[in-house]
Amino acid sequence: MLSVLALGAAVALEPALLEGLPTSEITVTFHGKEQVCTGPLLANVAARMGAPSRAGLRGAALSMVVIAEARDGYRVVFSLGELDPLLGKAQVIVATTCNGAALNPEDGPYRLAVKGDERGARSVRQLAKLRLATLE
Repeated sequence: MLSVLALGAAVALEPALLEGLPTSEITVTFHGKEQVCTGPLLANVAARMGAPSRAGLRGAALSMVVIAEARDGYRVVFSLGELDPLLGKAQVIVATTCNGAALNPEDGPYRLAVKGDERGARSVRQLAKLRLATLE
């Protein structure tokens, strides 16, 4: 049985959380349309929230996850191990722009963009909150 051992407070996505983080550019396909999106890696945003990363990501920390939640309550989960640049290397960004423009209100102001996903189910649009949790 998998249960949540510790759940951190939800952190609202605000410009200050992303400010100063390096940005990445990835190409994704949403609803059959290819888009080039830009924003910080979710791994770097999680590290800013206090998640261990790189050499610090070992042992019990490998059971930590990031829960991403949209304004409408839609949620997806990523493990820290899959996001970490030294382990899973998944390219997931908190997109602030796509195709050189700010996201429209239907998608933004932030969305996740997950490189390599055939479907956009994990590319949460209207991203509002992030939360760290440790699983038991």
